[in-house]
Amino acid sequence: MTATEIIREIESLPPQEQEKVVRFAWRLGAQRKLSPNELGHLAKELAATNDPVEAVVLREEIVQGFYGGTNA
Repeated sequence: MTATEIIREIESLPPQEQEKVVRFAWRLGAQRKLSPNELGHLAKELAATNDPVEAVVLREEIVQGFYGGTNA
């Protein structure tokens, strides 16, 4: 099964079930350290953005991805 197929399945779920998937994905993402390539990609996005809100989100993703293992 591909990621696209999984996303389509998630989109077809009732809102309560989608919320469970969102929580799971957030926990999984919070626990995983990002690779140097992934961190570099986020850093490039951060350097290129002019949107202060997007910059805050990207900074948080970089910090979380660098340290990983947070107890979410």
